[in-house]
Amino acid sequence: MAVQACPCGSGQAYPQCCGRWHAGEPAPDAQALMRSRYSAYVLKRRDYLLATWHPATRPPADELGLDDAPGARTAWLGLELKSHRATGQDTAEVEFVARFRVGGGRAQRLVERSRFERIDGRWFYRDGDLR
Repeated sequence: MAVQACPCGSGQAYPQCCGRWHAGEPAPDAQALMRSRYSAYVLKRRDYLLATWHPATRPPADELGLDDAPGARTAWLGLELKSHRATGQDTAEVEFVARFRVGGGRAQRLVERSRFERIDGRWFYRDGDLR
């Protein structure tokens, strides 16, 4: 059986890439967490998204938008990381472009500069600014 490629586009197999973080191993940096969160959206891993969202900004589970209405299914088409930089000892920013399509519509782009914070050795998505 062929090994599934990781949805984040790293070129690695899922188990050796984002699969490790989804299984509970802490992501080593904000960039790895960003990739794993994108993969979690593709794979509809609500549990992982909530667990890696900073407690101060985490939305209610029913507001994640993973349960698309019939006919409005979101298809994630790819992730491109534009930049990654430490902004402090336990803070970082990642700028990315995520491409997606809703239903049979045109492809769209989500461009965001995301902020991350490390607490007790684990990285969390805090918030972001859409570009």
